[in-house]
Amino acid sequence: MTTLAPRTLTRFLIEEQRRHANATGNFTALVNDVRLACKRIATLIGKGALSGAYGDAGAINVQGEVQKKLDVLTNDIFIRTNEWGGQLAGMVSEEMEKPYPIPAEYPTGKYLLLFDPLDGSSNVDVNVAVGSIFSVLRCPDGVTDPSEEHFLQPGTEQVCAGYAIYGPSTMLVLSTGRGVHGFTLDREIGEFMLTHPDLRIPETTSEFAINASNSRYWESPITRYVRECQEGASGPRGRDFNMRWVAAVVAEAHRILMRGGVYMYPRDRRDLTKPGRLRLLYEANPLGFLIEQAGGRASTGREPVLTVQPESLHQRIGFIFGARAEVERIERYHRECNDFEFKAPLFGTRSVLRSPA
Repeated sequence: MTTLAPRTLTRFLIEEQRRHANATGNFTALVNDVRLACKRIATLIGKGALSGAYGDAGAINVQGEVQKKLDVLTNDIFIRTNEWGGQLAGMVSEEMEKPYPIPAEYPTGKYLLLFDPLDGSSNVDVNVAVGSIFSVLRCPDGVTDPSEEHFLQPGTEQVCAGYAIYGPSTMLVLSTGRGVHGFTLDREIGEFMLTHPDLRIPETTSEFAINASNSRYWESPITRYVRECQEGASGPRGRDFNMRWVAAVVAEAHRILMRGGVYMYPRDRRDLTKPGRLRLLYEANPLGFLIEQAGGRASTGREPVLTVQPESLHQRIGFIFGARAEVERIERYHRECNDFEFKAPLFGTRSVLRSPA
């Protein structure tokens, strides 16, 4: 009897490559370089306080946030691991103001890499799961020195997207447009092994994730949705819900891919000039791509997030994703809501009839 060898990430990528007669291997090499960057970051994170890399870096990044030492170190790991291979025309990062050009001494390729090197870095000091998020786009034909405009492609144009999560085990989850697959790092051999093929988000759920401390700023459709969930079995949903919040969107996405749920970081009324808090290119688009490939839905609350045309590298956006029916319900609540919000105690969103669960 022939025993099939375990499917490593490398084998998985080569098998995918063989599906395309004109494949050159450049894309496979690129994803392997991203894999190596994630392995290096996993080693660094796994050392904990022993690495000497905890604490603030003493700088403010382009997002206006205090940089952690690990933000700087992981950003450098991504750059140094991916700049030399000849597959990329350029890179952009949440931690850098402008695109990173490939140094002149290295060959260039036809792909663009966008990444958040360490999502949830504020959780590191308390030993809670963090991750890296990445997205791959094609560089427009004829462009050898891409500028900002060349990275401003809607999420539907992604060739590949994924993340690594650094928790009790390290996993790399990715999609090349043919489903979503999870690979667990075997530390003994140093390779990612296929452990979660063809991930699918459950169609029904009784879990939602939202930062409840922002409730005073929520728009009325979000307030309505959360209230109905909190009312439980006696409310219009007819069942009890649990609430979760990790404060790292990569960890939230991983939980939803593994067991279902819905995540909300919606646009709110804190600052009406800002359409949201999460980054479109580095968080919403790659995670939205994975969620949609796994049968879920990713939205701004008003439209599919993957169809949004980016306007700037560090554009922020409202982001809601998870079980398709739940996200569509939230979108419906937005359509039913008047733009002008007011408090009228005699009127509400509930009727005599229960809304469908």
